[in-house]
Amino acid sequence: MGIFRRLATSRALKDGIYLAVLLEAFFIGLSPTVAMVCMGAGMAGFMYRWWLDPDFTLHGTPYNWAIAIYMVCGAASILVSPDKLYSLSIWYVMVLIYFMTYVLVSQNITTAKQVRGMAYALGLSAAIVVLYGFFQFVVGIDTSEMRWVDGEAFPELKKRVFSTWENPNILAAYLDIVACVLLGLYAKLQDKKTRGLLVAGLICTLACLAMTYARGACLTIAVIMMGYGALKDRKLLLIVIAAVAVVLALNPVMLDRMSTMLSAGDTSSEMRIAMWESTVQMITDHPVLGIGGGAYSFVYPIYDTYIVDGSVTLVHAHNIYLNYLAEVGIMGGMGFFIFLFGSLGAAFFSKKELPDDFSKGIMLGLGLALVSVALNGLTDDVLYNLPSSMLLWMMCGLVVVLEEKV
Repeated sequence: MGIFRRLATSRALKDGIYLAVLLEAFFIGLSPTVAMVCMGAGMAGFMYRWWLDPDFTLHGTPYNWAIAIYMVCGAASILVSPDKLYSLSIWYVMVLIYFMTYVLVSQNITTAKQVRGMAYALGLSAAIVVLYGFFQFVVGIDTSEMRWVDGEAFPELKKRVFSTWENPNILAAYLDIVACVLLGLYAKLQDKKTRGLLVAGLICTLACLAMTYARGACLTIAVIMMGYGALKDRKLLLIVIAAVAVVLALNPVMLDRMSTMLSAGDTSSEMRIAMWESTVQMITDHPVLGIGGGAYSFVYPIYDTYIVDGSVTLVHAHNIYLNYLAEVGIMGGMGFFIFLFGSLGAAFFSKKELPDDFSKGIMLGLGLALVSVALNGLTDDVLYNLPSSMLLWMMCGLVVVLEEKV
């Protein structure tokens, strides 16, 4: 009886852990606090199952060594941080939230059916985010006191939606991910009704993206869709080109913003260029241990040649590559980027034959989504935001599941 009871308990734990993963996936874009609670509950069940079932073993993932380098270097960077307690708290977030999310997904999701369930949870959450974005756009938002609007450069820009996310740029990077997954599913699924629904979802997602007026994210998804179209679907390429032309023709504010994308014509672009120059100097001065995880806001004033105002706080470099290299050193930053680009490569170049078209579509979508993170990271630190990083580590965990288990 003891064996049967233990098996029943183990099965119940598996179901409970899977439910926790689904809830974390659903709430990442809606309530990070609830998502973290779900992740914690799932990890508690996972640890108990590991202790209870002697036959349950952990499975290695391809880039554990790179993750280990990143985390060890992150811990070492605490020693040189100007605020060691704060950097320690950042490191705990890295380990207890991001890495645990990756472990929870990669060790407990084992079937194509479970992957499909996660896709539905993430999709339902995305639908709510997009609908709320439309609501904000219709009702209107007072942007007069919001720091991410350059009122002098763009006096006509009266509202930029951010939905349930922190600001329009973070929402836009998230919507790029959603659009990429929808595109991946559209490319692999054959049912006409399903493809029609995917097209409708993609149109709504891109419309919400346009409402953010986030130049980098809009350019990123255009590049990804045109690149995919050029390689795989010339019809899609023509549709995207036509859609971009129509949007820019009908929306002079967007056209005005996009025209300043690569110039110092507005304070946002000018500030980024100055920050990147300062951050390069940080990396040169602290190549081994960095300046300390999360310590950018404390160190930047020393290198600031643009703002020179102690009352203004800049928390990241608006570039994930420079930011990671500056904060955790060159070796730590490279560990993280090996993990990121290794997962991206696995999504695109997997030699495994996946069991169904849905899994193939999710794998392609994840690969495109990781490309969007990499491209958006050139002009913004899209991973500074906690739910954005949770989502990234979850996506990388799903790539492992599809590559190693499904």
